[in-house]
Amino acid sequence: MKIAIINGPNLNLLGKREPGIYGSMSFDDYLVTLKDKYPKVDIHYYQSNVEGELINELQRVGFEYDGIIMNPGGYTHTSVAIGDAIASIQTPVVEVHISNVHAREEFRKLSHVSAKAAGSIIGLGLKGYELALKYLLETKWF
Repeated sequence: MKIAIINGPNLNLLGKREPGIYGSMSFDDYLVTLKDKYPKVDIHYYQSNVEGELINELQRVGFEYDGIIMNPGGYTHTSVAIGDAIASIQTPVVEVHISNVHAREEFRKLSHVSAKAAGSIIGLGLKGYELALKYLLETKWF
């Protein structure tokens, strides 16, 4: 089982950036705990602050992996191209957001990803990534 986690802009700063919203754990530290908890799952991690690089990664893994967990960060609300890339691939994508985007600024309520994703997990902190992984493992997508 191969699962890709793709994180968008500013998520490389988890643990440092606005800990009141995003928590105090870095994603690298969280990823270690996730891999330890699911040792039989091949988890590939990719992060970029660049929209085109995220699209390239979606296209690269979107026909070979069993599932994708994606947090597009701020591109969620602005990138039609990321939504189009998700619609263009075969691998199911679960959208994850650490914070509750619906309880924040008005512009964050728009997602160009949600309608293209298999589902969305919003506002449950880093736990959302594990819930997305469980969903992909338990759902008969493949």
